[in-house]
Amino acid sequence: MPRTPRKRRSTHRVLSALALLTLTAGTVTACGDNDSAPEHAASSPATSSASPGAGRSGVSKLHMITNDGHRLAFHVTPGNGHTIVLDSGGGEDSSQWKDLVPELHADTGATVITYDRAGLGRSDVVPGPWKAESAVSDLKSGLEQLGVTENVTLVSHSQAGEIANYFARDNPEMLSGAVLVDANLPQFFTDEEIPRLVAASEPQVDAAKKDPGKPENRQLISTAEGFAPAHQAFHEVTWPDSVPATVIVSEKTPFDGSPVDAQRWRDAAASFTQDGRGRTLVTAEGSSHEVPKDRPDLVLKEIADLLATQH
Repeated sequence: MPRTPRKRRSTHRVLSALALLTLTAGTVTACGDNDSAPEHAASSPATSSASPGAGRSGVSKLHMITNDGHRLAFHVTPGNGHTIVLDSGGGEDSSQWKDLVPELHADTGATVITYDRAGLGRSDVVPGPWKAESAVSDLKSGLEQLGVTENVTLVSHSQAGEIANYFARDNPEMLSGAVLVDANLPQFFTDEEIPRLVAASEPQVDAAKKDPGKPENRQLISTAEGFAPAHQAFHEVTWPDSVPATVIVSEKTPFDGSPVDAQRWRDAAASFTQDGRGRTLVTAEGSSHEVPKDRPDLVLKEIADLLATQH
């Protein structure tokens, strides 16, 4: 596969950033995994439940975390030493990673954590515009309540790339590395690109407003609120050189039907990689934006390779 060290579905329309943030809004149904959760979990930090035998290595355990008045579902597969956190794309909950978690745990022996962002899966809905900074607060609080404060490898798909960039900027001491999987990167959201994305997304947002109760529609609507100023601010975020990063860019990109936007997406990934030390660019050949589904082998390999450089 092409590698440049350091120095879902495909569509035939222009797929806006709002759509890639919520990842095929209107076609993805956020669903839970197989853990059994109490209908009303207690509000104390890190309450948990799981099937019999949970807590053994290789068995996922559900922890309900409370942050800023709302509950979030964290799923922990315990391991030794290192922690890998898998952060899902927009409109997806933790079940996006359900097939990768067992293999990743078996291959690395690390603790593997997935979680449901606010409004998705088993986590509470938080009204108002979607804010990356709030999502960062949820993730950081959840990890701290689980006792995870260092040696984290963060794996982020699509919209979660925004969370990863803010998280790395503000908490570099918690991260030992990151794998950004066809992720939103600051370099993409230029003054030229943002208006194109907003205009192209309007039909999808209007359609979502007709059925706002659906989790994926709700997230699309909340992401659309204040999109332009939020992403003008995101464009200024810089990644710390102390955190190595592997950037996986899909061959088809989220903009398979728009050569201009597709090239800007690739250019942003290349620019991010070249803008700092310890960064690697990898192309997921033959893959749509849904790299975790289309090329799970590649995602697993890049995580394992990054971990190997840390030991």
